[in-house]
Amino acid sequence: MENKYTYIEAFQELKQIVAAIESGHSNVDDLAAQIKRAAELIQVCKAKLTASEKEVEQLIMQLQASSQTEST
Repeated sequence: MENKYTYIEAFQELKQIVAAIESGHSNVDDLAAQIKRAAELIQVCKAKLTASEKEVEQLIMQLQASSQTEST
């Protein structure tokens, strides 16, 4: 699945799918497709969160390295 969604877009669509399933307004014929789509959206969200976490970790390491060189 192409990762063309923002985290917010993917999460909002995922919430809509969950709400439809929980409300009982999903018919049995569409349930499998909704669950498959939800799984895809979860992967998008997970990838975005992982990428953000790595970026934050790199920024923290850069800040720590910068503060260590300034204090010497």
